Amino acid sequence: MSETEKRLENGSEKPASAFNRTEKEYGGAFVDRHVEKAPTGSGPLDGLTFAVKDVFDIEGVTRGAGNPDWLRTHEPSDRTAPALLKLLEGGARLQGTTQTDELMYSLNGQNSHYGTPVNPAAPERIPGGSSSGSAVAAAAGLVDFAVGTDTGGSVRIPSSYCGLYGFRPTHGAVSAEGVIPLAASFDTVGWMSRDVSVLRRVGQVLLGGNEARSERAQPFTRFFAAEEAWALLESSDRRRLQQQLGISEGWENGRIEIELTAEGESLGDWSAAFRVLQGLEIWEQHGAWIERERPAFGPGIAERFQWTSTLRPGDSGAEAERRRRVRSQLVDLLGSDGLLAVPTAPGPAPLLGLGGPEAEAYRAKTMQLSCIAGLSGLPQVTVPVLREDGLPIGLSWIGGPGTDLRLLDWIAERFGGEVRL
Repeated sequence: MSETEKRLENGSEKPASAFNRTEKEYGGAFVDRHVEKAPTGSGPLDGLTFAVKDVFDIEGVTRGAGNPDWLRTHEPSDRTAPALLKLLEGGARLQGTTQTDELMYSLNGQNSHYGTPVNPAAPERIPGGSSSGSAVAAAAGLVDFAVGTDTGGSVRIPSSYCGLYGFRPTHGAVSAEGVIPLAASFDTVGWMSRDVSVLRRVGQVLLGGNEARSERAQPFTRFFAAEEAWALLESSDRRRLQQQLGISEGWENGRIEIELTAEGESLGDWSAAFRVLQGLEIWEQHGAWIERERPAFGPGIAERFQWTSTLRPGDSGAEAERRRRVRSQLVDLLGSDGLLAVPTAPGPAPLLGLGGPEAEAYRAKTMQLSCIAGLSGLPQVTVPVLREDGLPIGLSWIGGPGTDLRLLDWIAERFGGEVRL
């Protein structure tokens, strides 16, 4: 019997359903469909609805972060996160909080306490995480857009798996105040939608003051393809995504094939550095709570937290230096007019129940792709593309620092009418 089951049996904890943690009629996307807040203003988001990952402060609501013990040991929020206030001021209506992997520490979207939200684009496959419920709510059309967090890919990967447009902004461009942190120097507030014009409108509200009009008018003129990233795909998926690249203005004639990594290193080395640096921050943030409360974590999550407890800051000098070098390299490469095209994930969402070495190998490839923007702190947008068998895969562009709105404009103008799910 698990620790959670023991607590249920002796009455020290109510079952998940008592907290309205899952709502099967909505594919398990929601923690609580009935958490609502009306718009407080009018703007680009008038008439739109959104849902938010269960890690944001909402006045009067207790955040669960995907774990019953976190829910049990925390009180209702006395405020609403600034990013959500901006959306309400922009005319949007909040309609529900959504499921997440435990303490945001996974890319799968599977939660052993509350279940796995059903991927509307591929019900036999995982939805991706950790912003799993947000992706499912948006992909199912239950809301116009959904808000999540992205530390190591937690908006980009579920967007790719569920067939959505998704956006991770430049680190720090959107306030993460009032959001449960995972690893603060990597954490971002991101969003996703079935409609690329909605993705852009959300950006206008959350990022509106960050780029001058003159800067947004500057075109992207240089286009790069990272050979190591494209090599991670199966050949058929690579061909399908590169077909989509052909519709981007300037891509065919201006594309430059490059190798991102220095001689003797690989994207696996980049991913390993990201993993260590993220793990150090995670344990610094949550280690005391874990040691005090001894929470029940599901498979995979428990092992990851245990591993973070073994890390020592003094042993991470090489990883910190690699991060500095990666960021400097990519900022110099892209400048203000360059875009780097990469696959969002190594392929479609893995099947439910996939485990063992095959699942770990796929996760490793996924992290090699997602760590590029993670280490550099740069904005990344993912566009949904359908394979011949109907499964969605993701195509991404990474821009230079602070090019967020321009990147959203560029995507909306070139792909709004091209990708259909």
